Amino acid sequence: MPLLRSALLVALAATVAACADGAVDDAPAATVAATGRDSAVAYDTTLLRAADLGRIKGDSTAPLWIIEVSDFQCPYCKRFHQETWQALEARYVRPGKVRVAFLNLPLPSHRNAWPAAEAAMCASVQGRFWAMHDSIFVSQERWEGLARTDTLFCRFAVAVGADTAAFRTCTDSHATRPLIQGDLDRLTSAGVQSTPTFFVGDSVIAGAYPLADFVRVIDAQLARKAAAPSKR
Repeated sequence: MPLLRSALLVALAATVAACADGAVDDAPAATVAATGRDSAVAYDTTLLRAADLGRIKGDSTAPLWIIEVSDFQCPYCKRFHQETWQALEARYVRPGKVRVAFLNLPLPSHRNAWPAAEAAMCASVQGRFWAMHDSIFVSQERWEGLARTDTLFCRFAVAVGADTAAFRTCTDSHATRPLIQGDLDRLTSAGVQSTPTFFVGDSVIAGAYPLADFVRVIDAQLARKAAAPSKR
């Protein structure tokens, strides 16, 4: 197992609430036991649990996890979203072969990466993460240079069906910041430095590679899963 992959799994040893509802035994997703650094943030574990669950996509019985490490202001992350994500979703996620968890790594060089991550995670609280994720990536050029993004992101939230008042309360209070900070801390500790990075089973794909590269790695991982003795 690559050292980076091993370190990440150790860092995420306290796994998501999703593991409690039928996820595979080695589910390498995020943790609700986040350690935000902003002491002004009141930890709402119910809200954080909902946000955490909302950023997971796929059948709970899927044999393979993909962890996507991303930054909403990263142009390469947008490239992956535009060129590869929908095809991967159609080929592997919808048929129940793969389950995906999205982790946030907002880079310091991107001024609006944090507001974008908070908007996405606040939408996630209401079960609207993936629609909001799409809206934010598609419109990256519209908001990346703005002094304030709150009005635009609120419009996106309304468009994807989120409750406006609840969304604004969530973003204004930075309620999901502990979860995002938890992602950032664990990924940094594990040595992840760039976005996008993908953990596909025990393989790592660092970069917005073409679909064919993902297919090769995913198919190899699924074949290994299928050939492995079943756990009793």
